[in-house]
Amino acid sequence: MEPRVSYLICATPRCGGYLLFEALENTGLAGNPGEYFWEDERWAKEWGATDYTDFLSKVKEKSTTPNGVFGTKLMWGYFEKFINKVLQIPQFRDRNPSPHTVLNELFPNLNYIWIMRRDKMRQAVSLWKGLQTLIWWKRTGDPTPELEKEPAYNFEAIDYFVQEIVFHEAAWQSYFTQYNITPFTVIYEDFVPSYEGTALRIMDWLEISYPEDLAFGARRLQKQADSVSDEWVQQYRADKQKRKSDNQTHSPFSITSWDFKIPNIP
Repeated sequence: MEPRVSYLICATPRCGGYLLFEALENTGLAGNPGEYFWEDERWAKEWGATDYTDFLSKVKEKSTTPNGVFGTKLMWGYFEKFINKVLQIPQFRDRNPSPHTVLNELFPNLNYIWIMRRDKMRQAVSLWKGLQTLIWWKRTGDPTPELEKEPAYNFEAIDYFVQEIVFHEAAWQSYFTQYNITPFTVIYEDFVPSYEGTALRIMDWLEISYPEDLAFGARRLQKQADSVSDEWVQQYRADKQKRKSDNQTHSPFSITSWDFKIPNIP
């Protein structure tokens, strides 16, 4: 079924996108959003997609609820890569459309939801921790994963990710401004205590009908921040202040002098 209304969740790493997925999916009426364009080759193979056009069709099939609502997610870190792949399919191959045109043609009646966190330090800490543990979510009932080694604090890594998150959010803002888009903005810190209320406000904004006594599905995602996260935030704050006092500054994206390699960001 071709969607009658679509939405794109515009995100940065560790901003609460998966929690928003769950809240919207738990309505049973607001699509089944997922993140399929990051590891598109893996999903295409798993689904048996014959080419990228078929893969895009399968994403729509997986992510659309019976009432015709489709949702998916993109992060700025792989936005350009995704668009370039789409431009190779027959629908766009002999044209030179803008990313905005591409997305509007792919996803009918497209709307944008922008999710972000106020606390960029905690977001960066979560990302650096996740990259070391490869634990990106924790659901009720899942077994506790065993770590090969405990994650380690690193000021340069966290500082890099703070700046990259800010940069990627600025890129999303530039995209919205360029194409005169007013997204529905979700702030993670406000969303957490208003899980169901946020999902309902999004449904109202998308003009999705729902009963007054709508029953949400069970929540499974659990908070991942712990005492280690708190310790790293406090350590980063102290280190940042000390470096300012010592007039130690770094170019926002220069990593040549660091003793580790910045990994690819999901």
